Amino acid sequence: MPDYREARLSAQDGLELYYRDYGDPLAAKTPVLCLTGLTRNSADFAGVAERLSRERRVLCPDYRGRGRSAYDSNWRNYDPYVYISDISHILAATGVGRAVIVGTSMGGLLAIGLAVLRPSLAAGVVLNDIGPNVSNPGLDRILRYVGVDHPQSDWTSAVRFLKELTPTLAPKADDAWWRTHAEATYRKGGDGLLHFDWDLAIAKPLQRQRATADVWTMFRGLTAIPTLAFRGALSDVLTEDVFHRMALEKPDLVCVTVPDKGHTPSLTEPEATEALDAFLRPL
Repeated sequence: MPDYREARLSAQDGLELYYRDYGDPLAAKTPVLCLTGLTRNSADFAGVAERLSRERRVLCPDYRGRGRSAYDSNWRNYDPYVYISDISHILAATGVGRAVIVGTSMGGLLAIGLAVLRPSLAAGVVLNDIGPNVSNPGLDRILRYVGVDHPQSDWTSAVRFLKELTPTLAPKADDAWWRTHAEATYRKGGDGLLHFDWDLAIAKPLQRQRATADVWTMFRGLTAIPTLAFRGALSDVLTEDVFHRMALEKPDLVCVTVPDKGHTPSLTEPEATEALDAFLRPL
């Protein structure tokens, strides 16, 4: 049996959203809200959520168009403000009014947005390999594959393809790690092939509008909120220069570089686990 409860609810427009709910809802420690990257889903946080749920509740949603949440017939709804609204509905349905928000990649930008729009919500923020500036090489790499299906015949082929697609993600990871990563990336389709586990239409808003909000201004909204930031040492999305500037902008920012990882660390690495536990301890 899984270590989580599966739950579904309707978003404001009726679209069905899915999320995993780990741990005791009545646990005394502050809940954790885990937000994934652009194409990812709740399975990415399985290791982190299972460990943290021994002491606190952990919520891991699938954004619309990813994982087990429904796909949206209107691609224009694949929008950060809609995602934030969806997440707010899940928080209301679960009765969580205050949480530590852990955001990986795009999830980190949503965490910043939530913390600024709902300052009473964020007891703390964890940014995983994301900052107010996204490196163009990294963004271009992601955009090249997000909107194109790359079906695979079996899991061995899927692992091989992902290693070629993201060679700096985890160059020292073993086969078991890559298989788990592949299983969180692909889902078997009706044709018997493995397909990306997201709606390819999520790429359309990104392809049409590359301008972004002034995220540095939003980042400064974290001034009074405890914040931990991770960077994969091999990341092509969060550069060292941006990471350094983040520390200058927020002197109390806890910065941790995870060795031998690109975009993004899984947060199950020893360095990440130690830092995350220390950060969460007083919260």
